[in-house]
Amino acid sequence: MSDLPRRAVARSAKLAALPIGFAGRTALGFGKRIGGKSAEIVAQEIQERTAEQIFKVLGELKGGAMKLGQALSIFEAALPPEVVGPYRATLTKLQDAAPPLPAKTVHKVLVEQLGDDWRENFQSFEDRPTAAASIGQVHKAVWHDGRTVAVKIQYPGAGKALLSDFTQLARLGKLFGVLLPGLDIKSVLSELRERVVEELDYLREAEAQHAFALEFKDDPDFLIPDVIAANEQVLVSEWVDGTPLSRIITDGTQEERDRAGLQLVRFVFSSPARVGMLHADPHPGNFRIVEDGRMCVLDFGAVNRMPDGYPPLFGKLTRIFNNGDMATVMQGLRDEGFIRPHIEVDAEALRAFLAPYVEPTAVEEFTFSREWLQNQAATVTDLRPGNVVRQLNLPSSYVLIHRVHAAGIGVLCQLGATARFRQEVIRWVPGFADADEDSGEPTAAVS
Repeated sequence: MSDLPRRAVARSAKLAALPIGFAGRTALGFGKRIGGKSAEIVAQEIQERTAEQIFKVLGELKGGAMKLGQALSIFEAALPPEVVGPYRATLTKLQDAAPPLPAKTVHKVLVEQLGDDWRENFQSFEDRPTAAASIGQVHKAVWHDGRTVAVKIQYPGAGKALLSDFTQLARLGKLFGVLLPGLDIKSVLSELRERVVEELDYLREAEAQHAFALEFKDDPDFLIPDVIAANEQVLVSEWVDGTPLSRIITDGTQEERDRAGLQLVRFVFSSPARVGMLHADPHPGNFRIVEDGRMCVLDFGAVNRMPDGYPPLFGKLTRIFNNGDMATVMQGLRDEGFIRPHIEVDAEALRAFLAPYVEPTAVEEFTFSREWLQNQAATVTDLRPGNVVRQLNLPSSYVLIHRVHAAGIGVLCQLGATARFRQEVIRWVPGFADADEDSGEPTAAVS
């Protein structure tokens, strides 16, 4: 894989091969069942092989396919260990890397974006990328003033490739259902597609990154590399060395994983209040732990602009949920548009669906784990035939908030982190610690 495959025919062929391969494995499984293998064993074999093929192709394609692969890799924590085991290494790799572009292609982009004299901006430039992701890759360089920098370069034709990928991937809903039966892949693709245009604009990303860097300057918990220069397809920012969060997940001590989990939650909940924006791409590849223990946050291409901070309703309904008043929670969700007037939702089914998002805020200290998430996922996916997920409407103002919270829970479960997460909600989320003036209920205690 030496270049981004931009021709629609070539990319479609790779994606089209996925359902064909699945059909072949299904037929093979039917033959094995005739030969005496149990349906459960055959289903597991199909799932494992399907996953292996899906993530291999997604990683090679980059673009929208790679971006979807990264999104799905977050949810591996919800899969049973006997299924996820054979390809967990592949998923982790997807979070950090993709095949790099050749040097000649990189140089061509730099000439187009910075001019024939682009090298004059740098004392040195490493042709081999240090990271490659869905729409661009990062090169280490030394700026003309001697600072070590990260140079983010957008793949040529990335925008056209992304839109083509999403069109093709939308046809593969049944295939992805083999991996995650409870995942509404169409909604995931729709939300990702809406953010593509924003993520392709590096000037917009530079503006967001600079705002975060200013707010978190000299912060004891976080380090945000500031932007040095940018145009539409090249972004130059300060270089930061550190340990990837994916390595903390696999090799970190319990203390390191607990601290990283708490930092992640603190960053997510404090950013809207401090910067008026929410970092909306919380997969492990975007986080580093630097030598002094601070968490470095990268990639601000996807942000949710929240000038007024978190909606107060979010904190209020979380508090009411913890008090056990599902009737008020349901009415609040109806008032906000999560439940449309003509839709009836089972209260217990809704409680089970919301539990993973709310349960960690009900106790002073909480432990996230793969087992806990697997149990929560099983509860939701077992609700038939009227799965509550399909009965809920997600207002546009909450789309990215939901994405961040769902993905963040996945990362916390990968970390297996234990910490006082409730304190972060009390501190940063309006409405959670406030008394309900209408009911006179007590304010949440801070301890």
